[in-house]
Amino acid sequence: MLKEIISDVLGSKAVSIVAALDEVTVEVAARDWLEVGRMLRDHPKARFDTLIDLCGVDFSAYGNGEREGPKYAVVVHLLSVALNQRLRVRCFAADDDFPVLPTLVEVWPSANWFEREAFDLFGIVFEGHPDLRRILTDYGFVGHPFRKDFPVSGYVEMRYDPEQRRVLYQPVTIEPRENVPRIVRDDSYAH
Repeated sequence: MLKEIISDVLGSKAVSIVAALDEVTVEVAARDWLEVGRMLRDHPKARFDTLIDLCGVDFSAYGNGEREGPKYAVVVHLLSVALNQRLRVRCFAADDDFPVLPTLVEVWPSANWFEREAFDLFGIVFEGHPDLRRILTDYGFVGHPFRKDFPVSGYVEMRYDPEQRRVLYQPVTIEPRENVPRIVRDDSYAH
């Protein structure tokens, strides 16, 4: 039912609509992102008045890295309180080197901090955002830690130096190691 409604509302602007596990996911092109948001909010059959969540996703390792196409996407979860329905909308940024999508803040003001988080952690830029700056990492942080190509140990570490009475940044001093679990066998253990 919702799948057909969304197909009717969005028409050709829907790249794909999938209904699985009692959830509907619609994918739209980056050029239609903002317009689709307005349509889903304003159309009488949709009335998605609440943006519940927005997150960035790095698809570069999806399907063991065999996936073709752009790797950075934004996924939003919408709620229509009036019609008691939920929808997931996904949009891939066209450029992997500099992923950009229009901001949804003018459509759903609750997108503000979620977009800042996606910018901070994935490097997705939201064009037209009123205050796009880091929200979880330090302003001097280099890189975007939720990208699959970001090293697990990071690039720099910080520590407080009691002699200088300030925080110092320095290259990572952690040496990578591989932990091999030790297996203990108990002879009384029944197989």
